[in-house]
This record gives sequence, structure tokens and C-alpha cells, in this order.
Amino acid sequence: MTAVIHTRADSALTALEDESIHILREMVGTFERPALLFSGGKDSIVMLRLAEKAFWPGRIPFPLMHVDTGHNFPEVIEFRDRRVAELGVDLVVASVQESIDTGRVVERPGQLRNPLQTVTLLDGITRHRFDAVLGGARRDEEKARAKERVFSIRDEFGQWDPRNQRPELWDLYNGRIAPGEHVRIFPLSNWTELDVWRYIARERLDIPSLYYAHERPIVERDGMLLGVTEWTQPRKGEIVTTQVVRYRTVGDATCTGAVRSDAADVEAVIAETAATRITERGATRADDRASEAAMEDRKREGYF
Repeated sequence: MTAVIHTRADSALTALEDESIHILREMVGTFERPALLFSGGKDSIVMLRLAEKAFWPGRIPFPLMHVDTGHNFPEVIEFRDRRVAELGVDLVVASVQESIDTGRVVERPGQLRNPLQTVTLLDGITRHRFDAVLGGARRDEEKARAKERVFSIRDEFGQWDPRNQRPELWDLYNGRIAPGEHVRIFPLSNWTELDVWRYIARERLDIPSLYYAHERPIVERDGMLLGVTEWTQPRKGEIVTTQVVRYRTVGDATCTGAVRSDAADVEAVIAETAATRITERGATRADDRASEAAMEDRKREGYF
């Protein structure tokens, strides 16, 4: 019975891989200046492997783009830079700190930087004249992302209107855009967190060590386990404890929480993920807890 289950899972994973590779090739055949959003997180790592396969034996025919809040986990930035060097691809870094320094956005004391990413992302798209941007969003992550199409149109202001999305029948995608518009493309739309981890296991992908159980100084804040960093110092009354944790997502360190876990390898993470009933964003992202519509509001403004 176990062998049958594994065979079905492998077959389903191969079907998802085929669909994603088809989407990547459709994108390159449709748009002139695409880019892939790459943060060094697990979803963008999977997308990078899919891009390798889609265009092998040639090089990946588009640059990578990282929208950098400046508050990243050092392990993730080290991984990002190492992977880019290994593949010999171009990396564009759109810096939130630069947006702050130039007055494009205003950082308010005590507030998160994640909401500031939208302006930085849109400025980067405009500066490099990207007409299509690949994102690793999945429909199982969050309610607003479940509304997305695979080819998701953005207007001349970079904004998303869920009522103005195009029908997608079978594997037919409409990439037509007017001047000033661009398209966000989501090859992992039909994947789940569990699919991503099974693919990481099958492909034996290297990922940042944060994703596996490790000891880390932690403060508990607003129901989240925040790692102590230079940007997340304990507040008055908070006690720092060393706990065994791992991260399910690895975004901005100031709003990304860890989970208690002893899953120290990919098979253990797969087992843990299969048993959980809470999405990784729901469990570990403070910026998505602001309101029920927090993500949708940000997406309407141009967030990915």
C-alpha cells in the first residue's frame, strides 16, 4: 500500500512540474523582459529549479529580482548569493532601504518594513522595464492569493483588480498587455506547501538551514516566536529563551515567526507539514494578521 501511495504522489508531483514548466515556457515565448522574484525561500528555490529544467541545456533566460527589506536572515542572504553565483544568472536587488533613503517611502518607528516593499517592487519593475514578473505564490497560502490567475494582469499603476482578471481555460494563457501594464505569473499556483517539500526531497534541493530544526534565541510576542536579531530585540518584560524551532517561511526577520519543531531533515518536515492544519503564513507572518483583508489590500496596491 505504501508503494502505491508513493507512486501516486510522484505522479501528481510530475504533473505539477510539467504544468509549471509549460507556464515558464509560455512566459518566455510571450514577454520580452521577464524576471523571477527570488528571495532564497523554498518556493523561489523550487521555481529556480523548474526554470533550470525548462530551459536546459541553455542558461535561464531572465534575471532574478529580490525585493530586499534589509531585515533578512543572514543565512538566507548567504544562500541567495551562493545560488546565484552557482548558476551564473543576473541578480537585481530592489532595496527598501534605498526607497527610504530617497524618500520614496517613509519608515515609521516601530512599524514593519514589509508593507514598504510594494513601492520598491513597482519601482524596480519600472526601472528595469520588466513586462512579466514570476512569483512563487500558491493558492493554498492565503485567501487573496486563492483569487489569483496564473497570468495575473496589473494595470499601469501596478495595481491588481480581482474583478478584472482573465479567464484561463485548460492551459491557455492570455499575455496581452497595454503600454504601462505588466503581468505577474505564478507557476506554483496549483502547488501546496506539502507539494513544495516533496519536490525539494525528490530533487534533493539545497535550502537555507533555517527551514530545519535548530536552537535559536527566541522571544514570544503576540503569539509568535520571533528570533532575536539586531532588528528584533527583546522588549521590556520579554524573556529570551533558547528553543528548538524551525521556520516555515523565511521573509523579513521582524515579522516572520518560527514554529517549535524537531524536524531536522526533509522527510521529517514532510511528515510535519502533512499533519498541520494551519498555513505557513497564518502561523508565522505578523504582517498578514493586521486584518482579514490585509493581504488583499496590499495586493490591490501592487504587492506580489
